[in-house]
Amino acid sequence: MSLIGKEVQPFKAQAYRNGEFLEVSDADFRGQWSVVCFYPADFTFVCPTELEDLQDQYPTLQQLGVEVFSVSRDSHFTHKAWHDSSEAIGKITYTMIGDPAHVLSRNFDVLVEELGQADRGTFIIDPDGIIQAVEINADGIGRDASTLINKIKAAQYVRNNPGEVCPAKWKEGSATLKPSLDLVGKI
Repeated sequence: MSLIGKEVQPFKAQAYRNGEFLEVSDADFRGQWSVVCFYPADFTFVCPTELEDLQDQYPTLQQLGVEVFSVSRDSHFTHKAWHDSSEAIGKITYTMIGDPAHVLSRNFDVLVEELGQADRGTFIIDPDGIIQAVEINADGIGRDASTLINKIKAAQYVRNNPGEVCPAKWKEGSATLKPSLDLVGKI
């Protein structure tokens, strides 16, 4: 079942960010745009490359008013240990949520039950806590965080300009479409 257009379900979880433990809830996904990035587990191989890439895009995402959250089956304690021991993960300044009970991975429908870990799922959430975009990759396929920038800009444009839509390969400042009877069969 698609989660597009659905509200993030209530949750509370422990997280690690910038040397501190904190509690995160669904309320943290409101009032700004959010990216939630699920990955299988800490101390693995593809995951640190993805999370470091996400950190590289984090300043640009923040300029767009987007907060970033990564989530895995590991505890907030394990996130801290990984942050302290990995050069790539040590760069991360966004929130790393622990999901050892699989509450979030079930809520976002990315849990692989037999493995007890999440698929590589990326979710763009609007300021009302509504999921606007989803990307899910197989375990061996790493993501490119730079692709989030245009998706978020398009989602923000559509939200701020009711009645307009962004066509394929849309870039900020380029033409949009206004669906109407006049366009039917002309694109």
